[in-house]
Amino acid sequence: MNKSDRHAVILRLVREREIATQDELAQALHELGHEVVQTTVSRDITELGLVKVRGSGGRLVYAPAAGANGHRRQAQLAEAFKRWALSCESSGNLVVLTTPPGFAGALAQEIDDAHLPRILATLAGENTILIVADQSVTGAELAEELQVEFLAGLDIESDKR
Repeated sequence: MNKSDRHAVILRLVREREIATQDELAQALHELGHEVVQTTVSRDITELGLVKVRGSGGRLVYAPAAGANGHRRQAQLAEAFKRWALSCESSGNLVVLTTPPGFAGALAQEIDDAHLPRILATLAGENTILIVADQSVTGAELAEELQVEFLAGLDIESDKR
């Protein structure tokens, strides 16, 4: 299992279960057939920006940072774009982002978690993310918004079609 697949599984697990410790997370991954060591789990938690929130039983459990305040969420998404986005192109009502190999899934998950209002859906491959704009905006307009909001100051290739 590659890192982006593991990150997606971890995000799904912390949404579906109350997981309070790194050991619990490693055990949940093992139950699904993914062999990981504690140092990998620790690094994944940091890279995903998981936070501790009060669970239904009162104990602190891991959760995606999307449950935190909106400003933190925007900053986290901007950081994800800064780390992983290599290019941004548009066509029709679509935006195509490219990433280094293996990081498209993680960036797409960050975009999905942000619940940006003009994004209908994302679809991630190994190094490419297809973003479908909703009917209120063209792909070129959405690409421009993403560049202004999250890619400002970065050396990102852009090709509006």
